[in-house]
Amino acid sequence: MNVSRPAVHPVEAPPPLTEAAAHGPRVRMKDVQGMPGTKGGLLLRIIQFIFAIISVSVMATTSDFRSATAFCYLVLAVGLQSFWSLSLAFVDIYALLVKRSLRNSIVIRLFTIGDGITSTLTFAAACASAGITVLIGNDLDKCALNHCTRFETATAMAFISWFAMSPSFLLNFWSLASQ
Repeated sequence: MNVSRPAVHPVEAPPPLTEAAAHGPRVRMKDVQGMPGTKGGLLLRIIQFIFAIISVSVMATTSDFRSATAFCYLVLAVGLQSFWSLSLAFVDIYALLVKRSLRNSIVIRLFTIGDGITSTLTFAAACASAGITVLIGNDLDKCALNHCTRFETATAMAFISWFAMSPSFLLNFWSLASQ
């Protein structure tokens, strides 16, 4: 009689789970509209650029904007923001055309730092210009001698440009923090 004997094969124990493996594999965040390399991001950059250019144009065509340092600071800050926004709009256009993701940590870090610096400068310049505009218009009652409506328009466009810059910065910062 031919009887088969059971054979015992040793089984290796699975490796201990680390904390990262216990929670499952890391999943990359989806490209949220408004982040670099998306259509929403390109739209935000174009809006930032348009309002920054309007602010610079209105302020620069005013003959006496050099009379207050805050107005000169506004022209400088919003001019820098328009250059930054236009540059990143071109990067977004390139990324969309070649269907490339801009999720590189170095690129995201550069975008986040640049957005943070330019948005802070623009906000500070818009606040300073708003303060000087209120001083000229309400406190000194010299709107007849100055171009108060142009100063107010340029300041409002700078605030709108900053408002359009905020989602770009926050989404880049969120993306940087989630890596």
